[in-house]
Amino acid sequence: MLMAGNQRYVAGHTLHPNQSKERQLEVEAGQAPFAVVLGCADSRVPPEVIFDQGLGDLFVIRVAGNVVDNEITASMEYAVEHLGASLIMVLGHEKCGAVTASVKGGEVPGHLPSIIGHMRIAVEEAKVMPGDAVSNCVRLNVQYVVRELRDSEPILRELVKAGTVKIIGARYDLHTGKVIPVED
Repeated sequence: MLMAGNQRYVAGHTLHPNQSKERQLEVEAGQAPFAVVLGCADSRVPPEVIFDQGLGDLFVIRVAGNVVDNEITASMEYAVEHLGASLIMVLGHEKCGAVTASVKGGEVPGHLPSIIGHMRIAVEEAKVMPGDAVSNCVRLNVQYVVRELRDSEPILRELVKAGTVKIIGARYDLHTGKVIPVED
């Protein structure tokens, strides 16, 4: 459903499903999103828009660099255990500012070091790979977050093992609007 929505978005044939007043009233009683999307807070990558989804369809968590911490993991656990979501997508994107800052290194102000710290391993590996370090790091960061979530005990790991939840990674192309799977 996510990829079909993205294909509609890329083709310019969005349906804008579940965005009516009736849907608003329907989800007032409760939500049952089919997927969780952990995406970057970047304003150019809104999951409901790029996947052509509506109210109550997605449980969206956005944070710079699509990194994961205990609070984000807990939110995902809630979405899969209590709301019935069966898919978690970790969505990175090209030209990510958080990834670029992490690869660049050096001093960063405020609380930014906490985000950069989450990407440390991906940054180190990306810098020694052939090709563009930022692009490599975007992909590696998605892969590491997917693995971290799949191994998260006790809830996510057990649901993945039981086959009731799937955790996948993808990357958004800012130029084409296309979401491309990231294999792990």
